Amino acid sequence: MVEMDNLQSKLRDMSTGKRAVFEPQAVTSVEETGLNEVWLQDLVLKVMYYGGVMRGSAIAEAIHLPFVGVTERIMEMLKRDKMVEVRSATGSSFGQGNYVYEITTQGTNRAREALMRSTYAGPAPVTLEDYILVIQKQTLGKITLTPRTLQQAFKGLVFSEMTLSQMGPAIISGSSIFMYGPPGNGKTSAAKAIAQLIQDEPIYVPHAVYIDGQVVKVYDELNHVRYEPDQKGTTGRGKTDFLLKNRMDRRWVKVQRPFVMVGGELILEDLDLIYDDTAKFYEAPFQLKATGGILLIDDFGRQQVRPRDLLNRWIVPLENRVDYLTLHNGKKIEIPFDVLVVFSTNLPPKELVDEAFLRRLRHKIEIGNPSYEDYRKIFIAMAREKKVHYSDQGLAYLLKKWYVEKKRPLRATHPRDLCDHILDVAQFYSVEPVMAPELIDRAAASYFVDLD
Repeated sequence: MVEMDNLQSKLRDMSTGKRAVFEPQAVTSVEETGLNEVWLQDLVLKVMYYGGVMRGSAIAEAIHLPFVGVTERIMEMLKRDKMVEVRSATGSSFGQGNYVYEITTQGTNRAREALMRSTYAGPAPVTLEDYILVIQKQTLGKITLTPRTLQQAFKGLVFSEMTLSQMGPAIISGSSIFMYGPPGNGKTSAAKAIAQLIQDEPIYVPHAVYIDGQVVKVYDELNHVRYEPDQKGTTGRGKTDFLLKNRMDRRWVKVQRPFVMVGGELILEDLDLIYDDTAKFYEAPFQLKATGGILLIDDFGRQQVRPRDLLNRWIVPLENRVDYLTLHNGKKIEIPFDVLVVFSTNLPPKELVDEAFLRRLRHKIEIGNPSYEDYRKIFIAMAREKKVHYSDQGLAYLLKKWYVEKKRPLRATHPRDLCDHILDVAQFYSVEPVMAPELIDRAAASYFVDLD
């Protein structure tokens, strides 16, 4: 096992202008991976079982470990034990990386035995100890924020000054935010704007983590966005990333700080290690994939589990900043909980939980209906974006007939949707999309539904 201080010496501190980014350097020996050599041999045999005849460099690429000093040693041991054999050498350059390897019958049998224990055959995992150290090095911590940077992040969104004044301290806390209010007023958009505040600060997540002989997949293309620095020019961060690419541990993936969103489909089982009985390895739960970033629990209260039970699951992580995950053999694993959790709901708080539970949520922010002036700002912005010809007279007509007379509340999402309906009507009748009464009436009539 790699000692903690040894890995720490392999993390290079690089300035991004905001906070330190730690770059895991490539391992140079099997010992530095922290993984059992026999386990790594089985991983290679599974890769070859699926891949067939493979060049040494391709095997190294598949397990994301260097060939020199690491994969070549594994291949030597497998050759010695007659699990693989060299079929030929290719390429003009000298080196075992150009050898073409073939799995033997004996190696095939061992690969099948390994596949019965676990079908995982991808990038080599990192150890749990190494993973915890990197989490601590890349902690989200206190988010640096000023009123100006908050305004920039929320540019294009219209919220009251009161809402923004509450939003800033809540984001800085890095703990938990409970947003509530009627549907369609921008709670999800606010959460996405918060995510934009941190997404230019890359972090590293592992393809997988090795825990007590088990593999837990962490990197997820659906929830992790690879960090793509500016490669233009010959100076700056882009060049730095390019030069370091081949000197880093490729078991880690450089990504934007995560923004993971779950909704009404969430169940308690999704918040623990998810074991696949067929594949025989684990998938990381949502909060683990969101480590170092933001987890949005949208439509809170509409899950298939009671809100009280769901909040009970978060008490320890939110208060102690540690989470406990369970292997299928019952063993508990302690993991740092470095996530900003955002709860978003359309339901009245009193229908969800009692006051004692709400106290455990650090910041509570009501996202109410927009004022008439804010509604106008939103409509102007949406009309400009959708290319609908805006007019104050048309808006006044809309408000009087379809809101005041109908006693209908304003919603921040209505301007966008109504502009879309005006465009549809205008296209059907081959007329200009303008805020004329006849177009407004047709658009509103097909959009609004009176539920009384």
